[in-house]
Amino acid sequence: MKRISVIVLSALFLTACVSKKKYLALEQDNGELKSELTKTKVEKEELEMQFEKIQRRVDSYNSKINELTQDNDAKLVSVDGVVVSKNQKEAMRESLRNVPPAYMATAKTLKDSMNLALQFNLKQSMDNIEEDEDIAVNIEETVVMISISDKMLFNSGSYKVSNKANNILQKIANVINSEESLDVMVEGHTDNKLMKNSAAVKDNWDLSVLRATSVVKKLQNDYNVAPEQLIAAGRSFYQPLTDNETKENRAKNRRTRIVILPNIDKFFAMMASNE
Repeated sequence: MKRISVIVLSALFLTACVSKKKYLALEQDNGELKSELTKTKVEKEELEMQFEKIQRRVDSYNSKINELTQDNDAKLVSVDGVVVSKNQKEAMRESLRNVPPAYMATAKTLKDSMNLALQFNLKQSMDNIEEDEDIAVNIEETVVMISISDKMLFNSGSYKVSNKANNILQKIANVINSEESLDVMVEGHTDNKLMKNSAAVKDNWDLSVLRATSVVKKLQNDYNVAPEQLIAAGRSFYQPLTDNETKENRAKNRRTRIVILPNIDKFFAMMASNE
């Protein structure tokens, strides 16, 4: 009987021990869950605060956009699908006013019209430049090409601009300065004769580039042409007007070409920036 009692007591003791372990484990799990819940609540509150800040910013931006839209509704107009202000539209009308209607016959869009107007005004400005054996002017659509012989611009083998070129460069500068939306490329061209070993210039590539940059610098420094309108390029002897077999032909190939290109996109950009 005593033996049975001992066995029963032992069983009860073991059962009590297991239950306590499970209880402690459950308590630990419960504590971890509470901690995780608290952390989640904090994170939720932080997210809600961030969302409120973002929402306030969005509301502020929307308010500003609405104000600008209401303010500009009366100022903006659409011309051939291009949105411009009324002031810009008036400036365009002024540019087009002096252009003969027949000259605009091929224009289909606003950009076409403005491009033709710039072209017309450019051609009018070119009337001051007289052609002779040293100066050739060629106009193709919206591009003006002025070719100047090297004997007018430079001494033989040199890239220093001669004073003989002052008159023609002044006239060209006047044309460029008359319209901000022009891009101007100055190209140096040479014949195919090799440089002397003692020459300061190594080859025709160097000579053509140096001559182009010399003209660009003179237009900028002496005639106040904006440098952002200018491009300097060297062609060496790879785009000759004729063969280089004779002295006369080589003289024709040695030239500087000034290419003037109306830039209609720049024109619109400048109008927008001046608004």
